[in-house]
Amino acid sequence: MEYFDADNSNAREESLRMVSTAPMDNEPVSDEELRPHILDGFIGQPRLKAQLQLFLDAAKKREVPPDHILLAGPPGLGKTTLAMIVANELEVPIRVTSGPAIQHAGDLASILSSLDAGEVLFIDEIHRLPRAAEELLYIAMEDFRVDVMVGKGPGASSIPLTLPRFTVIGATTREGMLPSPLRARFGFTAHLDFYPIEELEKLITRSARVLGLELAQGSAIQMASRSRGTPRIANRLLRRVRDWALVHDLEIVEPQDVQDALALYQIDTEGLDRLDIAVLNAIVNNFQGGPVGLNNLAAMVGEEQETIETVCEPYLVREGFLMRTPRGRMATRKAWEHLGMQPPEDASNSDVSKLI
Repeated sequence: MEYFDADNSNAREESLRMVSTAPMDNEPVSDEELRPHILDGFIGQPRLKAQLQLFLDAAKKREVPPDHILLAGPPGLGKTTLAMIVANELEVPIRVTSGPAIQHAGDLASILSSLDAGEVLFIDEIHRLPRAAEELLYIAMEDFRVDVMVGKGPGASSIPLTLPRFTVIGATTREGMLPSPLRARFGFTAHLDFYPIEELEKLITRSARVLGLELAQGSAIQMASRSRGTPRIANRLLRRVRDWALVHDLEIVEPQDVQDALALYQIDTEGLDRLDIAVLNAIVNNFQGGPVGLNNLAAMVGEEQETIETVCEPYLVREGFLMRTPRGRMATRKAWEHLGMQPPEDASNSDVSKLI
């Protein structure tokens, strides 16, 4: 359930949402329902869960709102889910906004001045806050007050407003872009890591139960191995397999059904999609394994440089298919073998020889 606060007319609508994670009566199962609502139901990140549980339990025993929380990690690992869980564990409302939605300091001041005692303010992509809003947030997080400017020019004056104690939860995929003063105001920083296959298998099994989909033994691990270590991708693949089962009238989804469904969407056994394979094919077949510059590679596959650099390369490098060198991108032995080809062994290609 979500609504917009009518008292905050100066704030952008998309930057001011009240969110309840509890399902409504007779509401059909939605993608949001795949998210757990308590910390015990959150699969994966065991060390982070233990730290966060202690952090929240101590705050509840002190009967004060906890310190501000920063959630950092790649997209799709559960930062938003954890923010919702924190609000549920504390039994307080959560206000949801994002860095790009706050275009002026006044937008943020309007949100902050409407917060109730103990409320959670979740700011997604917090590293994209405007500079003026960041400086306003510094004071609000530390001193729980905002200074509102009234008037313009020589007659302008500042009116300090005292805020009730609240908790900011910031989520970022680029922690390094956060200014040091802002990062220092978070009392607890949680770094989310990619998930191993066995944890993704548990997550897919749980999500399948929520969706009412029966998986045969081995089906969940087929999806987990293709999920690139990311729960969001795992749930997305599960929904596509659910579509396949629905269209083909399957009561139980067998491992072969998973393979057939994901083959239709061009997702191979390593989780590589059409664009990933196109990048590897271009390096191996057109540039003899590299090195090749990003500009030439983007032109060869017909994609923007930024798409290749931010979407494809992180996973290909992390899984050992690709290597970045000062001279350009190069395919590793694993990439050649994944494409069913033998890497060159001649000494003339010394760069490739070093990689393989």
